[in-house]
Amino acid sequence: MKTLFIYLGRRAISFKNDFINVFKMIKNFGYWTFAAPFKGKGLRLKETLNQIVIIGYQAVPLVFLISFFIGLILVMQSAYQLKKVGAEIYVADLLAVSITRELGPLMTAIIVSARNGSAIAAEIGTMKVSEEIDALISLAINPIKFLVTPKLLALMVSLLMLTILADMAGIVGGFLMGIININLSPVQYIHHTIDSLQMKDIVTGLIKSVVFAWIIAQVGACEGFLVKGGAEGVGKSTTNAVVKSIFFIIFADVIFTAIFYYWT
Repeated sequence: MKTLFIYLGRRAISFKNDFINVFKMIKNFGYWTFAAPFKGKGLRLKETLNQIVIIGYQAVPLVFLISFFIGLILVMQSAYQLKKVGAEIYVADLLAVSITRELGPLMTAIIVSARNGSAIAAEIGTMKVSEEIDALISLAINPIKFLVTPKLLALMVSLLMLTILADMAGIVGGFLMGIININLSPVQYIHHTIDSLQMKDIVTGLIKSVVFAWIIAQVGACEGFLVKGGAEGVGKSTTNAVVKSIFFIIFADVIFTAIFYYWT
């Protein structure tokens, strides 16, 4: 029993210390991203644009294809049930709302998390174990401003644009499946899609995408800065970054869905 209590105590102290460190880092992330530039402390604009190309532009084909296929699948699965009551035309309404409010931002965030969240953790973790972070500090360069801020801003812009692309790709995929496989009228499909969509549906998805971008950047950077050990520690940090990002993305999506459901 004594050994058990010692183990639990050490785990509790370790958890408390990690929580304090993460809270301090999140506070610093917010300051160097949103407050410091307005106080004349500079912003790495060129690096931010470079990260937008890496995170956003290079992910366009993957996001488009996956969202397009999701649109196809969702229409086929919905039509299978709706045709039992002769309501196949309502697949357009179902697809438009589900893509813009949920699947578009959620799938895009998961793709970017797996693709770039892990890269952020690996890059910062490698710099941590090779003492490059300490070198930046010794040169009076804030590592959060230098490494994290450009990635965070790039993620927010890129995920917003990619979510819009995912919404369009999913709707186009569903439209093609609807008129080819279900024999729906193109005019009717477009009419139902426009009538079912409201501005709040689109805005809801875009708000989620910005929050998801913040989560991806925060988790990836925190895991990178908290790396312990050598290459093995970097590998564990990279894995943890992806797993935790996806978990927190889905958790945040549940919260936002509940808020928008009851308040709108």
